[in-house]
Amino acid sequence: MDDHRQNSAPNAIGLCLLPSELMHSIFLSLVLPEIIRLKLVSKSFSHIISDQSFIRECNSRSSSTTWLFVYKKRWLRDAILHSFTDRSDRWFRIPITELLKPINFHSEDLYFLMASGNFFLFASNTVGQVIAVNLVTMTVKRIPPSTLGPRGTSSWRRSGMKLVTGRPGSDKFRFMFAEFVENRPVLFVYNSETEQWESTVAEENNVGCPPRGSHKGAESIFLNAMNGPRESVLIASTPDCDAPVVLRPRFDGRRVADDGQLTVGLSWGNAMDRLHVYGDGYMMIVESEGGVERNRNKRVVRGIEMWGVSSDGRRWEYVSRVPNELTKEMEKPYGVMMGCLEERNGVIRASLVSNCEGFWDIIWLSYHTMSKQWTWIPVPDCKMKGWNMAGISFSSGLTLP
Repeated sequence: MDDHRQNSAPNAIGLCLLPSELMHSIFLSLVLPEIIRLKLVSKSFSHIISDQSFIRECNSRSSSTTWLFVYKKRWLRDAILHSFTDRSDRWFRIPITELLKPINFHSEDLYFLMASGNFFLFASNTVGQVIAVNLVTMTVKRIPPSTLGPRGTSSWRRSGMKLVTGRPGSDKFRFMFAEFVENRPVLFVYNSETEQWESTVAEENNVGCPPRGSHKGAESIFLNAMNGPRESVLIASTPDCDAPVVLRPRFDGRRVADDGQLTVGLSWGNAMDRLHVYGDGYMMIVESEGGVERNRNKRVVRGIEMWGVSSDGRRWEYVSRVPNELTKEMEKPYGVMMGCLEERNGVIRASLVSNCEGFWDIIWLSYHTMSKQWTWIPVPDCKMKGWNMAGISFSSGLTLP
């Protein structure tokens, strides 16, 4: 984690004079990156943080905390992973360069693919490898290429991948991705326990296998194999089914408004007017138009809608629209925009990252499917001017071992 030990010594001495029960309570009020950093400050801090009762209570609180991670870098210089949670009001810096030094990438910069729990995946373009990093135990692991062979960074699609970790504190994970092979959707799964890949051709969804959920309460994993303007191809891995199934939801661009009238979305003629962001069986549509100056290189967000795969897997169904007053709060001009989307425990989280003349802006939105409420989480400036964006991901379940 971010190293500022020269300023920590006086504070550490003062804290050590406090009763251990009080220090225990103070440490639990911190977020996990701060706790991990404190563990390196002194032996007394490390003793408190390593206590099993502290670990259980800390993990109970932090396992449900959602993080937004942004990887930024300067060409062939230090790369920094920045993290932010709604439990805090500032970004945390996690240096990555030194951790990855034991693995030689010929001075190549890596790309941040995704994160889940304590694991973070990075991709190399030159050798086509994926690297798994455990930021808590500070260990690095190469993932062998799948049967498709080495893949460059442009081959990885965020909506077509999933990183699944075990119970809190587990050092096991599965890395899944969907791809077309000989015009057939195939699910590839890497198991860190066996260190082997398995590939399964997905079956067409004509056997009545439910695409969402199961009687055990475990939800399906959705991976986008292809996204088109009118139809998507998804692979759903469901506990109730022996093999993954193919879903082909169609999108007609229509929804029923609150007043009962049928409305039609914007045309696909201009890709800048409508951005689609996919993830976990959902699709977010970001509608934009030219700014006040009508500068064709600058856009302004005018509306955001959420759609989801229907229960039969055959169409995209309208879910909700961000209230206009909330959209106006986020109204800033942008030149380019990208996004990421995830669903976990009934909450859909979306992040939109935009750039306008070298200045980056990040929007964090959440939609609670049960209460049908939207939440906008203000994200402080990440101070990315002069840096390159090299990946963004949500993650939950960051825990102490």
